[in-house]
Amino acid sequence: MPSLQPYSTFGLAASCDSIQSFSDVTSFLSIFKTSKNNNKAIYILGGGSNSVFTDDFDGTILVNEIKGISHFDTESHHYLRVGAGENWHDFVTLCMKEKWYGFENLALIPGSVGACPIQNIGAYGREVNTLIDKVECVFLETGEQVLVGNEDCQFGYRDSVFKHALANKVLITHVNFKLPKHYELETSYGELAALTEPTPEKVYSKVIEIRKSKLPDPSELGNAGSFFKNPVVSKAVFQAIAQDYDSVPHFVVSGSADFPATEKEQIKIPAAWLIDQAGFKGKTLNKVRCHPTQPLVLTNLGGATGNDVITMAKDIIASVQGKFGIQLEPEVRLLGSKGLISL
Repeated sequence: MPSLQPYSTFGLAASCDSIQSFSDVTSFLSIFKTSKNNNKAIYILGGGSNSVFTDDFDGTILVNEIKGISHFDTESHHYLRVGAGENWHDFVTLCMKEKWYGFENLALIPGSVGACPIQNIGAYGREVNTLIDKVECVFLETGEQVLVGNEDCQFGYRDSVFKHALANKVLITHVNFKLPKHYELETSYGELAALTEPTPEKVYSKVIEIRKSKLPDPSELGNAGSFFKNPVVSKAVFQAIAQDYDSVPHFVVSGSADFPATEKEQIKIPAAWLIDQAGFKGKTLNKVRCHPTQPLVLTNLGGATGNDVITMAKDIIASVQGKFGIQLEPEVRLLGSKGLISL
């Protein structure tokens, strides 16, 4: 049975029945049909930076390697069509080189382009949904190819229709981006606010610098980036916490896709701060460690098991729940022998 370790940045020892890659829709549909006829589970994988295999997978892994980047522009916008199998950071770097600006805050996020709409990836004040025009998909059962417009993607915080109504029903083949030529840089978040005379290039470089200083390199230390979502809570919950912790970091969220404008002042609290306050920063359980400089990241010190990861994650969730009354949710996708599992 082939090993899944090279296909997941967390690097747990796990295997599966077979691993097959595809570079176009025709080859995908052929492989998918054959795999389904074998009555085995099927999981479609991109860069493997957000999928954690906690057990041997009883089925077939299909690796998306659809490539290609095309561009045209108008007086007001750049339009890009990008294959789902393209590496996200390499794509962002190309855009910076070509002066197709907008992605600079999203530099060095691991994974593939095809994963970006599923997760609605975001960092340093920018979410990718503001730049997505439409997503090209193919329905698994029928082979029908469809375009899903931005509004129909139902984007929310680390969320989209691809996690709900279209989950396990479509393959994302391409993502189409629409970048305004005139827009405001996002520099309000964290260390970016200290930039003098900011430019897209300065933001891009600073984001890379920050991420490298805080986050472990998956090629050196197994991890899946942010393990948990940053929770969004009511103003009342936040105020109760602030009575005991006057320096609690927070960001106001109002009128977003998550919360309609009628529900003002929802508050996002960094999960890293909650985990730190619960005493997990730098803590090790067997071969899994809560990273010392960014407790939102769990790492594989080498030889960790799926059970180690699940146990650590559950301990963190229970401790934060007990201390703050906030339920953390995983951002990563956890997989067991039959497919996705929940904690």
